[in-house]
Amino acid sequence: QVRLVESGGGLVQAGGSLRLSCTAFGRTLSNYAMGWLRQAPGKEREFVAGINNNGRSTYYANAVNGRFTISSDNAKNTVYLQMDSLKLEDTAVYYCAARPGGVVTGLAYNYWGQGTQVTVSS
Repeated sequence: QVRLVESGGGLVQAGGSLRLSCTAFGRTLSNYAMGWLRQAPGKEREFVAGINNNGRSTYYANAVNGRFTISSDNAKNTVYLQMDSLKLEDTAVYYCAARPGGVVTGLAYNYWGQGTQVTVSS
């Protein structure tokens, strides 16, 4: 069983930056592919970014490519999402998720964090 705990959300102005963190408890992060997903009010949950278990391959949704960066620190059992040039439409609850095997760009993750709110204001 993997327990994921996110932190780092908050309120930021458009154009600003935030860094989200996700720490895993109970299992070594290097055994899992990790993803960040988000859900905006009234919308379906969607894939944002993913990183494979060795940290060598990353994947991004078109909407965030070039603005967000996913990275991992296996020594700290933590995955990060650096979000730059934030837009109003990035407002959502952001979830960290883990799965054995490779990254998927859908929702097929086995373990989920509780989510952290990111609000971008004008």
